[in-house]
Amino acid sequence: QVHVVESGGGSAQAGESLKLFCEASGRVSPTWTMGWYRQAPGKQREAVATISNYGITRYAISLKGRFEITRNNALKTIYLQMNNLQPDDTAVYYCKYETSGSSPTWGQGIQVTVSA
Repeated sequence: QVHVVESGGGSAQAGESLKLFCEASGRVSPTWTMGWYRQAPGKQREAVATISNYGITRYAISLKGRFEITRNNALKTIYLQMNNLQPDDTAVYYCKYETSGSSPTWGQGIQVTVSA
């Protein structure tokens, strides 16, 4: 079984930066894809960015350039650097871990609040 735990986040003003962390633990496969998703109040959950253990990344088109996803394989941790935050970035951010042949694992989510 795999667990993922998010940390970081919190509050920021428009234009500031925040960094999110997500650590996977347990029976983590050598090959995986992990990613960040977010859900704003009254909206559906949307993908922000994903990264594989090989370093292959994918971004939501609207966020590429402001957000950067990176990883540390040895620590089984991914990061989301969020720059030039805007009020529309306010959401609960979730980390997801997935590997072939297993159901995905979601974290509890972490709040990011951006004020104007």
